[in-house]
Formats: sequence, structure tokens, C-alpha cells
Amino acid sequence: MTAALEVSHLRKSFGGMAVTQDVSLTVQPGERRLIIGPNGAGKTTLFNQIAGDIASDSGSIRIFGEDVTHLPVRRRAHLGMGRTYQVITLFPRDTLAHNVVLGILGTDRRRFQPLRALVSERALHQQALAVLDTVGLADRAEQLAGEISYGEQRRVEIAVAMAQSPRLLLLDEPLAGLSKDERTIVCALIADIPRETTIVMIEHDMDSALAFAEQISLLHYGQLIVEGDREMVVADPRTQEVYLGV
Repeated sequence: MTAALEVSHLRKSFGGMAVTQDVSLTVQPGERRLIIGPNGAGKTTLFNQIAGDIASDSGSIRIFGEDVTHLPVRRRAHLGMGRTYQVITLFPRDTLAHNVVLGILGTDRRRFQPLRALVSERALHQQALAVLDTVGLADRAEQLAGEISYGEQRRVEIAVAMAQSPRLLLLDEPLAGLSKDERTIVCALIADIPRETTIVMIEHDMDSALAFAEQISLLHYGQLIVEGDREMVVADPRTQEVYLGV
């Protein structure tokens, strides 16, 4: 079976600081993978390398068998990669629907029609409404993104990422800053994402994340030190020492 994501001997340094140190991991299609580690472990840097936001110093990245190591972000999106970010990246002065439409256009041929008003694209709008409905926000479609709550903005970010029907979805701390009730809602949304989409998630909320994860990778100072299923990783003394503080 061709892996959904295959990272081989990835390295990245900033000046004299090694942030990603010979990281290799393989994620199978449909898998739910959790990446954990203390602050400064290099988790987001690894995500940025996989997504193409940061060029790696060495190593390789394959998505469904395609070598994307040197491809720009937009090319990776066309191969089926989507992601969210730690910091909200919505356009606050645009409506929820328009934010999702822009997400759709990231891989849609209609983006090559710049002189055609998006408001005239009824099909695009309906598609955006359908995506917003999956995160429970279709009734807020015409509200500005900057006027909704932080938890709702997180849900819109997931909608924007899912608007391109990604085969591989990278979620960078989707539960960060959420209340208990908001975390419950977002966890349910993530759980409902079809298995056609492979998910790799960074998260610090272990209670919520462990319910999601099938396989876990633990990073420490840019190195992958523990990997396996939930029970194995949680029970590993290295996990207890560097992450759980036991």
C-alpha cells in the first residue's frame, strides 16, 4: 500500500540551531496520527516542511508516492494536501462563505477567471454553504469572520481546509485556546471527517487528542524518540519523562 505521507531523514537548522534532526515517519491512508512533544520540540517546523512553507536542508517528503520535497505549497495542495495553522489565518473582514470560497478556489480552475465576480458564481457559494454546514455554521455564512467567536473561527478554518477535499490534512493545534465545550464540538467535527482523508495532528490537549490518535509520534529537540500506538507511547518511560512529567 502506498503511504499517504512518507518523511525520510528530514533535517532543518536555523543558523546553528538544529530544529528537525533526521526525522523519518510513515503515515498510512486513512490513519489518524498524533504528533506530540514539549514546547520547542520542532513540531510546527516539521509541519511547515511537510506543507512546503519551509524548505528542508535535506531529506525527502512523499505524498501518496509523489516526491514533493521541492514543490511549492500550491503544488502540494493540488496533490491533495490541506492544513490549518496555530494562528488563525482567516480574512476577518470577509464573510465566512467568502473565506470558504477562497479555499475552494485554491485548487479550482475558476481561480483563473479574475475578471469574473465571485458573487456571480452561485455554484461556488452553494458549495461553500455545504462545507460550512459540515461544521455547523451554514446559518452564519454571511457574517464577517472577525465577528464570530474564536471557537467558531477554528471551525471555519477546518471548513476552509476541507473545502479542497484533501486526501491528507495537517491540523496544527486545532483545539488551542478553546473552552471545554468548544473542544468537544471541534473534536466531534474532526472525528466525523471521512476516512478518505488521512489526518496528522499536533495537539497539547492530551485528553482530547488521545481519543483521536491511532498512532503517536513523540518529538523531543527535533528528534523522533518514541513512535507507536496509544498504549505503547503513553506507557513508554521516555514519554513519561519528557512530555507527561511523571
